[in-house]
Amino acid sequence: MKFKQLVVAGLMLSIASLAKAAPSSEFVVKDIKIEGLQRVALGAALTYLPVNVGDEMNSFRISQLIRSMYSSTHFESIQILRDGNVLIVRVHERPTISNIEFEDNDDIKDEQLQESLDGNNIVVGEPLDKTMLTQVENGLKDFFYSIGKYNADVTAIVTPLPRNRVDLKLLFEEGDAASLEQINIVGNSIYSDEELLEQVELQFDTPWWDFLSETRYQKQTLTGDMETITSHYKDRGYLRFNIDSTQVSMTPDKEGIYITLNVDEGEKYEISDVELIGDLLGFEEYLKLVLPIRKGQLYNQAQVTYTEEYISKYLGRYGYAYPTVTTIPDINDDDKTVKLVLSVDPGKRIYVRRINFEGNISTADEVLRQSVNQMEGSWLSNDTLEVSKNSLSRLTYMEKVDFETVRLPGEEDKVDVNFTVKEQASGSFNAGIGYGDRTKLSLQAGIQQDNFLGTGKRVAFNVSTVSYQKSVQLSYTDPYFTIDGISLGGSVSYSEFDGSSANLIQYNSKQFSVGTNIGYPIDQYNRINFGLTYSNVELFQNQPYVQTIRFNNQFIDPNNPDAAINYYSFLASVAWSRSTLNRGVFPTAGSSQRASFGVTTPNSDVNYFKTDFDGKWYFPLSRNQRWSFLARLKMGYGNGYGDVDGIDQILPFTQHFTAGGADTLRGFENNTVGPRGVLVSPNSVVTDPSGRPILGSPTTDSISISRRSLGGNAMLLGGVELIVPTPFVDVDFDNSVRSSMFIDVGNVWDTEFDYDRYKDLTVNTTYSDDDILDYSDPSKYRASYGLSVQWLSPMGPMVFSFSRPIEEQEGDDTKFFTFNIGQTF
Repeated sequence: MKFKQLVVAGLMLSIASLAKAAPSSEFVVKDIKIEGLQRVALGAALTYLPVNVGDEMNSFRISQLIRSMYSSTHFESIQILRDGNVLIVRVHERPTISNIEFEDNDDIKDEQLQESLDGNNIVVGEPLDKTMLTQVENGLKDFFYSIGKYNADVTAIVTPLPRNRVDLKLLFEEGDAASLEQINIVGNSIYSDEELLEQVELQFDTPWWDFLSETRYQKQTLTGDMETITSHYKDRGYLRFNIDSTQVSMTPDKEGIYITLNVDEGEKYEISDVELIGDLLGFEEYLKLVLPIRKGQLYNQAQVTYTEEYISKYLGRYGYAYPTVTTIPDINDDDKTVKLVLSVDPGKRIYVRRINFEGNISTADEVLRQSVNQMEGSWLSNDTLEVSKNSLSRLTYMEKVDFETVRLPGEEDKVDVNFTVKEQASGSFNAGIGYGDRTKLSLQAGIQQDNFLGTGKRVAFNVSTVSYQKSVQLSYTDPYFTIDGISLGGSVSYSEFDGSSANLIQYNSKQFSVGTNIGYPIDQYNRINFGLTYSNVELFQNQPYVQTIRFNNQFIDPNNPDAAINYYSFLASVAWSRSTLNRGVFPTAGSSQRASFGVTTPNSDVNYFKTDFDGKWYFPLSRNQRWSFLARLKMGYGNGYGDVDGIDQILPFTQHFTAGGADTLRGFENNTVGPRGVLVSPNSVVTDPSGRPILGSPTTDSISISRRSLGGNAMLLGGVELIVPTPFVDVDFDNSVRSSMFIDVGNVWDTEFDYDRYKDLTVNTTYSDDDILDYSDPSKYRASYGLSVQWLSPMGPMVFSFSRPIEEQEGDDTKFFTFNIGQTF
């Protein structure tokens, strides 16, 4: 079509000059000259001439020459002249596009417009074919008409520039979209207009506050709504339902649309039989048992489609990746029944020749292959490919993963699998800024790399300089120490801790730890880890709180009670983890659970155990998963076992669970939720037979309640979170930015401390007007609410949250906001 237009245009432009300049008789060409060339080289122009020196020219040869020259798309006009026996071709080149601009386009992005122009070869630096501009203008107008903007106009403005160049501007006058005035459905008696219109996207006469309704007419939306209505009937047995005709009329001012659908509902049809035919590869009996459609059911088009997809996916597990499943309905209009015949052609079993990766700039192919379950040389399994995609997506340094199977030319039974990945920041600079009512500004910092040098190994070197702790830690984990997925890791750390600055009771400690762990994969979702850690702890400046005296007494030197306490332990641990999350960072579907149990060995100075559970469940609320619901649960319990030198063991208070802060209960300062420290002031000393003082006599003692938390050996935390699209952020950045509204709830308790023994004592100094049980009763929970925005930066995940307690109590330390770098919930 384009060639014909060029020929016609060329002939029309040249006919006048031909009539005057063309020779009146034939002649033999002795020389050829081309005039008017600027951008096109002479040698290139000569290649388009179907005439050589020595050829005899006539009218047929001239028409051939013109057609050939125009087909090159370089010339706007062509004249054929004769000077004796010299053939002169005088051309005017098409102008070169210097710049392309779009103005007043709201409904179409510049990128979409440029793609459309590229498809018509209207590109900066290329010759401008003005005949194509009309097609572009009309195509854009058709688009606006399809979305109900019937007053829209598109004008192409060409501005000449020196050196045969032009500027091209597309000027848009979009106008307002025509709104729906009414939708009429004619011929329906089983379902009312109201019932059917509730199913569709297009709406009319909506209340002013329902701003989410689609009241603009769009042709594509109407087509989708017609399919929705058809599915509504066919999913309920009305096999013969049909929309006979559709009328779309417009008001004279082109601002209102009336739609009329003429439907034929028909009657309900029942399935009389279901038959499987074709090559079922020995799976016929199994498929008959699991097929969702049954004899005696009403016909349901959705179930029929699901059945076809189920059979295809089932065969795809065994390498038959391209089966054809066709449902042939045998309709009996007399008794209103239909027999469904499912014809199955599995095709050939497909094998994978090669697995390729694209987009991995930092990560080596070998690292990605470790997470791929599909093997080269084996048959293609759709299920295994999906599992491989999910495994890759759960890597914290992968933002997006897709795959496609490419059939090989001339190889009917072989494909290549191409994984396309998009990497994200694999390292994080851990930093935090917090502001509290009482503690004011707090800072912390650290660094971690989850994909060290593209090897998939996790290396972390953390240095913390928070006001309450100075620490350094070096850790290393190789998640694929062996080809079977066995992981190996280790860590070394040293810390100096000031409990009072961390909102805990007064004590200071120094701790050195070194540990190793090894992990074994159970399957693609489950994993088990074993670890052993040696720790050496030194405690000093430890105040004699009632809850800590029992632990301290076993280490205190009677001759020097103010000396530091020192003990060591070997902690053996086992942990189980499971993850079905769809992504490693900012997941929107799936779940993750982790349970661990640790116990010190009998040769340790302290004998205790700790167990904990951490679970997260994501439930997508929309098909595109931009809306999602998150439920969280975190539990822990610890205690001592046996005795050391005749002293029953309890959980060291340095191992207590604490709550409050970004990782546990947002809205509260770090470690402020839970039991408070209790100091007993004896008015007279009462001792036991061994000479040790007995504390807690209601008649002689009084108590003081610390402003600071002690933590406890039991913890229960939970919360819910509504993940929502981030305002003013494009959907393309959903994997990089997350916004949510949350509620956190929970508490920490000390189940080994007898609160009833002290609740009736005289209170010397209280932090509030409430008694001690208000801080320690298991029925008392803390809760908070707030907003959170998280995003990925080159330094790693960044988090900003604003949170407040739901019910503030005197003594609660609240946090107005937190800002963290390198922390992900």
